[in-house]
Amino acid sequence: MINKFCKRSLLVLPLLLLTAGCQPAQEESVVETDASASSKDAVESQNAKADSMPVSALEVTAEQLLGARLPQAEVAEGWIRLFDGHTLFGWQVAGDANWRVEDGSIVVDDGEACLLCTSVPWQNFELVLEYKADAETNSGVFLRTPLSPENPAEDCYEVNIAPTDNPFPTGGIVKRKKATEFKVDSNDWHTMKLVLDGERLQVSVDGNNVCDYTDEVGVAEGRIGLQHNSGRIEFRDIRLRPLGLKSLLDDELTQWTKYPEMPGEFTVTEQGDLRVKGGRTQLESKQPFDDFVLLAEYKLPLDEMNSGIFFRCIPGDVMMGYECQLSNEIKDGDRLKPADCGTGGIFRRQDARVVAGETDQFATVVLVAHGPSIAAWVNGVQVSDWYDDRKSDENPRRGLRLKAGTFMIQGHDPGTDALIRQFNVATVGDANQSE
Repeated sequence: MINKFCKRSLLVLPLLLLTAGCQPAQEESVVETDASASSKDAVESQNAKADSMPVSALEVTAEQLLGARLPQAEVAEGWIRLFDGHTLFGWQVAGDANWRVEDGSIVVDDGEACLLCTSVPWQNFELVLEYKADAETNSGVFLRTPLSPENPAEDCYEVNIAPTDNPFPTGGIVKRKKATEFKVDSNDWHTMKLVLDGERLQVSVDGNNVCDYTDEVGVAEGRIGLQHNSGRIEFRDIRLRPLGLKSLLDDELTQWTKYPEMPGEFTVTEQGDLRVKGGRTQLESKQPFDDFVLLAEYKLPLDEMNSGIFFRCIPGDVMMGYECQLSNEIKDGDRLKPADCGTGGIFRRQDARVVAGETDQFATVVLVAHGPSIAAWVNGVQVSDWYDDRKSDENPRRGLRLKAGTFMIQGHDPGTDALIRQFNVATVGDANQSE
């Protein structure tokens, strides 16, 4: 059943998928991205655009999504893809322009000046992407931005992609700092690397360090946006690694509370992995978190094995929180049909659109929770993008909880025997928190 919010979003942001409780079709082995909006502010800001935006139907197979996974060494460092190469899943259009996917690239060349933004904000990160622009194209990559920024000198960082006669040619930060001069050939693919850590932003193009800027005031957080201003621009291979994550695991599990009266146990192996055995049981973080980025590595030795990462939990209660599922089980041999929500799915809210983990192999989950927006990546591929539009409630099982709560790692049942290799977290808020 599509709720009222989803019906409105069908006309507003047609290139997106799986939001606000809209579930993927389980009968077909192809995900159809007819429409969606992952964040309510995007819907409210775009109602005036609804009638003018076409409804697109993009299809993606399990093989295409699995082919977008990143190598194990990269995902273990936290790398994810913001663009899967086939759909605009996880992105929001903030204006009437012809954003689309062509031949593995995000392309725009007509319509009003606007941004295509990630559905969730990012604060401290390393971002690498490739772009190709016409000679006179004026575009850019926006960092820590709202959907519709008003002044790049104050409310975001705009890294320009523009001709040499522009006041801020390619690599410069608009209204903040010009880039060092270097030659860029039009109609060729170029690699841009952006490192935003605290108040410092570093920009390189094709391996050349072209801009290094420290903001005396700072912009705390915001989305990543791709800009259409004028001319044709293409983007591809958009990858991100969050920075400032700190481990919550140690040999003695000093940052966690055990519940010995519950069945099951949590121990640390000689290799330093957390072993979750048996259940129904839980391990609870002593520190509460509200908005965060989490990197975890997990391994489940059997298809039918199940565990979960609960967050914003009611402290001391029994797994009363949101749940990011850990499960590799599928139906009918189809990776687009998770049998039990699928790893990275938000349990009972939104199934993972593909089961991207492999049984008896370590896989990574990157989970972002920011206000009502929740998104997850498995082995580098985004599998969920959900906006909680329920009424506020202390218990996330019943409604929206924005209040800080604890993490809980679940031992699901007597058959659980899972390993967790990393559990690294960064809070999102004050830009000065990164080290």
